Amino acid sequence: MRVTSTAEVPAIETRGLRKTYRSRRGRAVGVEGLDLVVPVGGVHGFLGPNGSGKTTTIRMLLGLVRADAGTARIFGEEVPRRLPDVVGRVGAIVESPKFFPAFSARKNLDLLAAAIGVAPGRVGEVLAEVGLAERAGDRYRGYSLGMKQRLAIAATLLKDPDLLIFDEPTNGLDPAGIREIRDTMRGLADRGKTVLVSSHILAEVEQVADTVSIIARGRLIASGRVADLIGAGARSVRVGVGDRARAAGVLRDAGLVVREDGHHHLLVDGVADAADVTRLLAAQDLWLDELVPVQAGLESVFLELTAQDAALGSRHDRRLQAEEVTA
Repeated sequence: MRVTSTAEVPAIETRGLRKTYRSRRGRAVGVEGLDLVVPVGGVHGFLGPNGSGKTTTIRMLLGLVRADAGTARIFGEEVPRRLPDVVGRVGAIVESPKFFPAFSARKNLDLLAAAIGVAPGRVGEVLAEVGLAERAGDRYRGYSLGMKQRLAIAATLLKDPDLLIFDEPTNGLDPAGIREIRDTMRGLADRGKTVLVSSHILAEVEQVADTVSIIARGRLIASGRVADLIGAGARSVRVGVGDRARAAGVLRDAGLVVREDGHHHLLVDGVADAADVTRLLAAQDLWLDELVPVQAGLESVFLELTAQDAALGSRHDRRLQAEEVTA
């Protein structure tokens, strides 16, 4: 992993980025005052629930959607105004790329390379980079989903960009395909590229990412090194209790994040002291038969943060409704 100086210009930086859309109810907020920093080098996970604004942010960075307010910069250049000056340093997969099904992978990339003015020799290099050199002569229609996605990554590499942006690159892939894409992204980062990956598969992001940003309702709620976020998160515990449904309700009412862990246990996030779980449940005549600390992971941190943000948003909405009624 490349180590960068604190003075180095970030690969991506946004300040107060905002985007709204028209909806049946008026204006819907897609991104709300987003402050995002992606350091140069390594893999940066861009995480958030569905509808949190990840794809909208990426589309604004690439000049596909215009922001209503705020600024966005790629390698210090403001976009979209200065995008032509920096676009050659950026490769992106936002939607499914279009290749000719009857042509081989090499033929598809040969045509693309000629169209964008890249030397033909570069095609073989990028196919090797993504592990498709031995299958370069096969027709695209015979490729697996994972191979098709790796070919799309190869296409983004033709101009040898410094920054690669992938929006949900493992959607629809089987475990083997997910592992292939993960290894490809890690290999690119190890060769000095900056990779921004938007994904909802948290376990995969935790394995490959160096840093992450977590957004909810279009706003940043946490960012930093994966190891630091996991280390700073509250503890999780696995709880065994007879009446799991009632126990889950008691713990949620206390502000804890509760999930099913198989058919016999609850997994409780946001626990500062495991004894608190015992006290909360005992006060309601619910008695434990198991209480085991669990090492925190990115998923538990993510769920804890987004649950807290959702609770704050609900209280904010109720306050606004009350103000409208009394106005």
